[in-house]
Amino acid sequence: MTEPAVSVSPYWEITFDADGDVDGRERDRLLDQVRRRKVRDLIVFAHGWNNDRSTATRMFSQFFEPVPSLAPTARLGYVGVVWPSMRFCDEPIPDFPRSVAAGVAEDGASPLGKDTRHALLEVFPGRATLVEQIVRLLDQQPDDGASLEEFGRLVRLLVEARPQGPGVSFAADTLAEGVPESDPEMLFGDTAAVCAAFAQALSGTDGPSFGLPRLWDGALELLRQATYYAMKRRAGTVGERGLGRVVGQLAAAAPDVRVHLIGHSFGGRLVSFALRGLPSGVHTVKSVTLLQGAFSHYAFAPRLPHDPRASGVLDGQYHRIDGPLVCCYSHFDEALGTVYPLASRMAGDDRSVVADFGIGGMLGAQWGAMGHDGVQAVPGTASFTLTEALRTRLPVSGCVNVDAASVVCRGGAPAGAHSDICHRELAQVVLAAGRVG
Repeated sequence: MTEPAVSVSPYWEITFDADGDVDGRERDRLLDQVRRRKVRDLIVFAHGWNNDRSTATRMFSQFFEPVPSLAPTARLGYVGVVWPSMRFCDEPIPDFPRSVAAGVAEDGASPLGKDTRHALLEVFPGRATLVEQIVRLLDQQPDDGASLEEFGRLVRLLVEARPQGPGVSFAADTLAEGVPESDPEMLFGDTAAVCAAFAQALSGTDGPSFGLPRLWDGALELLRQATYYAMKRRAGTVGERGLGRVVGQLAAAAPDVRVHLIGHSFGGRLVSFALRGLPSGVHTVKSVTLLQGAFSHYAFAPRLPHDPRASGVLDGQYHRIDGPLVCCYSHFDEALGTVYPLASRMAGDDRSVVADFGIGGMLGAQWGAMGHDGVQAVPGTASFTLTEALRTRLPVSGCVNVDAASVVCRGGAPAGAHSDICHRELAQVVLAAGRVG
C-alpha cells in the first residue's frame, strides 16, 4: 500500500466506518510497522468535520509538518484517523486553497451547493431520496408553514440512527441519574421556532423575527446543525468501539510505544471516547490534546453546576491517561461560541429553545463547548494562556485548559476560527503535553 503524500514519516492512516469497525489491513500494517520502525512516540490525530480523505490528510500533513524540527531526537511516528464525517462546504479552512477548503459550488443559486449535497450523500448512504427532497425545499423555499414542517421531518429522518445500531447510545455528553441526555430540541420541537432561533443567532440581532426568508435561512442552519449532531454521535461510536480497541491492540503488539492522541472538533470527542474504550490495564496513552473540541465543556465533570444529580458522560475518563488532558480553546471559534449552545441543547420545554437563547446567557453557559471556553467543572483543572503553556512545564496529569486565541483567530462566517488549528505553537503544546523530546 502506498503511503499518502504527507510532510512526515513514518505515517499511517487508519480508517473506521460509522459503526467503529476498522479497516483490518490498515490496522495490521500499523501494528506491524510501528514495531519494526522502532517508533517510541506515536502521535495519533483524528480529524473533525472533513468531507473526504484528501482534505483530512492535507490537514494532518500541515499540522504535523513542524513536529520533527521541534523534537529532532525523538523516534516519532504519525497516524491519521479517518472516519465518515462531513463539513459544510461554505466553511473555510485557513491556509487551505478555497477550492479545497470551501468547495465553491458551481450551482451558486442553490443555498446548499453541489459539494455539500454530495457530502450528504456520502456520509448518509442509502438516503439519497431524503437528501434530494431536502435540497428541493431549500431551493424552492415555499411560502407556507407546512413546507417548513416537512423540511424538519425530512431532516430528522436523515440523521436518525438505526434503532439496533451501535450509534444509538453515543449521543450523550452528560448523564442525569444514569440516564443520557435526550435528543436536542431542534429535532423534535416546532420547526418554525427552531429555524427562527437559528436565524436570529446567525444575524446577531435581538428579538425573534418570523419573516419567511429568515426562517429558510434558519432552515439551512437546522440542516447543518442536525448533521453535526449525527457526526457527534458517530464520533463517540468510532472512538469507543474503534480507536480505543485499536490502541489496546497496539499496546499488546508494541507495549513500549507511547501514544499521544489529538482530536480536532468532533475528532476531540472521538479521542476522548477512545479512553472509555481502552481495555483494562492499558496505560500507553501518555497525553490527549483537544483542538477546538466540539462537545460539552462539562463532558468530564463529576457534577454539573446547574444539576448536582448529573455528571459528564466522560466523568473520570481522563484518569485513563498516563499524562494530562489538554484542551486548547478560542473565543474566536464562532461555530462553537454562537450556534453550538443552541444546537446542542438538551430536550426540554418547547418554547425555551427560543426564549432562553442569548450569547453569554444561561444557555451558552449551560451547553457551551469545550473548544470555546475549555474544560469546566472538573476540580483541579489548571489554566494557562498559550504563551504561559509554552514557557512552563505542563502538569503531568489531570485536565489543563490552554487559551489559544492568540493564534486560533482566523476564519470567516459561519465557523470563525474553528478550523484555524495548523500552528507551530499548537504542535509545541502537543509535544509538551506528552513530554516528547
